[in-house]
Amino acid sequence: MNRKAGMSLIISRLRKEYPVLRSALNFRNPFELLVATMLSAQTTDAHVNKVTESLFRKYRKLDDYLKALPAEFARDISSVNFFNNKAKNILATARMVRDNFGGRVPRTMEELVSLPGVARKTANIILYNAFGITEGIAIDTHVKRLANRLGLTAYEDPVKIEKDLMAITPRKEWGDLTHLLIAHGRAVCQARKPMHDRCVLANVCPSRDI
Repeated sequence: MNRKAGMSLIISRLRKEYPVLRSALNFRNPFELLVATMLSAQTTDAHVNKVTESLFRKYRKLDDYLKALPAEFARDISSVNFFNNKAKNILATARMVRDNFGGRVPRTMEELVSLPGVARKTANIILYNAFGITEGIAIDTHVKRLANRLGLTAYEDPVKIEKDLMAITPRKEWGDLTHLLIAHGRAVCQARKPMHDRCVLANVCPSRDI
């Protein structure tokens, strides 16, 4: 089976297994999703949701971030990894959104990656989950792990993995593919011990006997 056919089968089976797809991060608007995604680097989505539950009550609109005191904002997110750098980037991003984009989160890859602390993964997440735009495939740790285990790529570099997956996946599936692989990675194909006996992809997975 070639990689395109294999990807089609993988998507079909995972859609049946995980029929309801949504971002694991809680948000009410594009800027909150941007903040939550920036906080999620090297931090679990579950923990980010705990932090943003109170954070989004305190900072309800862009203007609240613009008025925030840097030291106080850093304390507000201090339980996430690299909180000082994330606080700096989030507040700088708020200023850029105001000054460069009229107070609205930009809707293109080029504009999003110009924001402090925003790379392709974050931009892909924002574009698809906030605006329904499929520019690429967000490569997080789950997607990276499953793409390698399933033989869909031989690379470790996220940019090269994304190119491999885009080449074998219909564009209309790019956004959902991230959600499907993340869902399966959390439920079954876990990092330490994949549960091959529960996996709907076991008979097409080259790593099932490893």
